[in-house]
Amino acid sequence: MSVDELFDMLKEQDLPYLKDWLSAQPPHAIADELIRVDAAGMALVFRLLDKGKALAVFEELDPSDQQEILAGLRDRAFSELVEGMDPDDRARLIGELPAKVARRVLAGLSPHERQMTAALLGYPEGSVGRMMTPEVVAIHRNLTVAEALDVVRTKGANAETVYTLPVVDDGRRLVGIASLRDLVTADTGRRVDGLAEKEYVSARATDDAEAAARLMRDANLLDLPIVDSEDRLLGFLTIDDAVEVIEAADTEDAYRQSGSEPLAGSYLLVSIRQLASRRAPWLLLLFVAAILTINVLDFFEENLAEVTALALFIPMITGAGGNTGAQSATSVVRALALSDVRIRDLPRVLWREARVGAILGVVLATIGIGIGTIFADFDLAIVIAISLLAVCTWAAIVGGSMPLLAKKLKIDPAVVSAPMVATLVDATGLIIYFLTARAILGI
Repeated sequence: MSVDELFDMLKEQDLPYLKDWLSAQPPHAIADELIRVDAAGMALVFRLLDKGKALAVFEELDPSDQQEILAGLRDRAFSELVEGMDPDDRARLIGELPAKVARRVLAGLSPHERQMTAALLGYPEGSVGRMMTPEVVAIHRNLTVAEALDVVRTKGANAETVYTLPVVDDGRRLVGIASLRDLVTADTGRRVDGLAEKEYVSARATDDAEAAARLMRDANLLDLPIVDSEDRLLGFLTIDDAVEVIEAADTEDAYRQSGSEPLAGSYLLVSIRQLASRRAPWLLLLFVAAILTINVLDFFEENLAEVTALALFIPMITGAGGNTGAQSATSVVRALALSDVRIRDLPRVLWREARVGAILGVVLATIGIGIGTIFADFDLAIVIAISLLAVCTWAAIVGGSMPLLAKKLKIDPAVVSAPMVATLVDATGLIIYFLTARAILGI
């Protein structure tokens, strides 16, 4: 079914057919369509779902979309839905709710669920402690395989995952990792301690969630053990939550590289005012930064008056420089996100980008000579060629270095967005262009 057909069924109140369609769809498919309808339609669709599927669909949604649904539910349905959520999903939802609503949610939970949720909310925002699930099956190192499997059977139904099993000592300190496959295929009388992998990867609960998720991806793990400062087991970061963390971080980077702030929710559900407010600050900043370009043009006004043909090629020079710088910045920001480069690689990055910029400059300069000769004269064509070579090289260096320098200053590299680099290169590129013209044309 397309979203248009869903809209039609909601408009016509064709509830029997809609209910049949909902029962036949997996939770993720329903969630994908649900975020495209308005709040009233979302609430109506949600009420038609049976309790089990409603919870599964609800956990597929972003916290902002979840709030839209909760706002349309009665107190009992509200409490039942939140109570049934996994603790980590519930903590993320409550963390984004207004304080008054958050207190209402916590008050409606059972004591056990409230305790688990409050523990997760006690970790700093953005930390992996907020994202982990405390519902894990830990097995003692001194158990036999048969005894460990009994523990898995007893506690596994209430755990979010049983594929990865943390092995702990008497103080619940993590001493190793065993997989369910290890237990199933091992001799039942063998001790767990002999099966456990002692060289494992883990993260502290206060570590950055994105860093932990990328560590998990790099180590090819299904579950990442989360421990406290004394290596006591607290929970797991599971693969589904790690994927969400990385996706959210990449989405944020994509928005900021385009000169905008990330949206708080689905694009179609965000108001026009919110969309504009997310973009306006960056546009204003770039607008102010463009004053640099105005100042450069004002400074070289006499040169422009003397050789008016220089003005014809300003868009070509600034466009080539801005695009080259944006390409470099985007490449380095992505390389940083993938841990391909680090701050200490700055000299290597500068050398690589300088050579790339020079190659691109030679290509554009070759074309620029022809264009300059056709629309002006050969002397000006030489000015254009040299300027393109210099500007492209400079732009690549600036674009490649700014994300690394931002990282060094503990600023999100994505904030050094492509529009910001392009604006800076526009002004400096014009300086190069006019100084080259002065030297060659003698103006």
